[in-house]
Amino acid sequence: MRIDRRALLMDMFRAAVDVARPSLCVPPFLPAAPKGRTIVVGAGKAAASMAAAVEANWSGPIEGLVVTRYGHGMATSRIEVVEAAHPVPDEAGREAARRIIAKVRGLTPDDLVLCLISGGGSSLLAAPAGSISLEDKQSVNRALLKSGADIREMNCVRKHLSSVKGGRLALAAAPAPMITLIISDVPGDDPSIIASGPTVPDPTTMAEALAVIAKYKIQIPPSVRRWLDDPCSETPKSKDPRFWDVRHAMIAAPHKSLQAAAKVARAAGIAPLILGDAIEGEAREVAKVFAGIACSCALHGAPLPAPCVLLSGGETTVAVRGKGRGGRNVEFLLALAIALDGRAGISALAADTDGIDGIEESAGAVMTPETLLRAAHMGLDAKARLADNDGHSFFEALGDAVITGPTLTNVNDFRAIIIDRP
Repeated sequence: MRIDRRALLMDMFRAAVDVARPSLCVPPFLPAAPKGRTIVVGAGKAAASMAAAVEANWSGPIEGLVVTRYGHGMATSRIEVVEAAHPVPDEAGREAARRIIAKVRGLTPDDLVLCLISGGGSSLLAAPAGSISLEDKQSVNRALLKSGADIREMNCVRKHLSSVKGGRLALAAAPAPMITLIISDVPGDDPSIIASGPTVPDPTTMAEALAVIAKYKIQIPPSVRRWLDDPCSETPKSKDPRFWDVRHAMIAAPHKSLQAAAKVARAAGIAPLILGDAIEGEAREVAKVFAGIACSCALHGAPLPAPCVLLSGGETTVAVRGKGRGGRNVEFLLALAIALDGRAGISALAADTDGIDGIEESAGAVMTPETLLRAAHMGLDAKARLADNDGHSFFEALGDAVITGPTLTNVNDFRAIIIDRP
């Protein structure tokens, strides 16, 4: 009996998300209670669900505050949850950052700070440094998001404009020991990049931040220029002794999610090939490469004979030049459909594991061999939509958007391409 490819794509996506749910991945990494107080702080799209998992598995006294994206909150009783804006920070995020810093100050070596970090925390934990206003920081953030800069470049700048990121939260908590539980959403799982590393020494420099701004020709406000020219903007480095009692645990990561999806594929009788969890580059260019690999599987059985599924994760970028709404997963998928040009036997899904692709309510979309033909019958010009960065409207019109709502976790993008026998 032939397997429903669309259903299998969704099953693999759900498996990738489920293995990263905080209710499963937080409890095994919880430390023993300290002699003194336990303060829980955190930021990210999964922060509220991580806090709920801590509460459900912690028997002693506990208190704290975490900040998450609007619509990603959960009911908690001992750890306060605040919602703020993402991907451009707002006043709620700034106030949450101020309160988090206040909660970790004045602690002792007998206390413990448990920090819960996940993707999205960089925008949510907004504490502009020096005399930089929130408005000035917002303008830089918007420009970065549209520039095509990758996550490392964006976070290099963000860290140097913040009084909490780039390791500064850990310094505020010293001399209390700190344990950071991290759900990774970045290629390579580098803890200094995830949420701009608020508890991790920063290897980047103010000079590198300025270089990113110059590379993408970003116009910055005078207050930002003055701060980045000031030696005080430099972030703390690994030799700072205040990091000596700071530990980190990577509790969920993109590769684990790809492995979970691969298990679903095997159970359906389809061989999986994980191409990597750190795929980067312009979404439409990455799509062309993946289309070539998929065609090679179909025609030549290399790197894997059909039936098979190509799995990958990471974070592509979109340089928004049109009037569309962006979204790197729908941009990838639309470019993939165009590159394959209706080739029989190839179906795909691309979606963000947090349930939101860019700033949209959909996580991504599904593509089939009939996608372009159906679009043409509806009067949709795929190439024109791609040129306008309008993948969301394209797949919504076809009824192929993947809508999950907030998943309350985040291990970045998930892509699956199923290749059937010719």
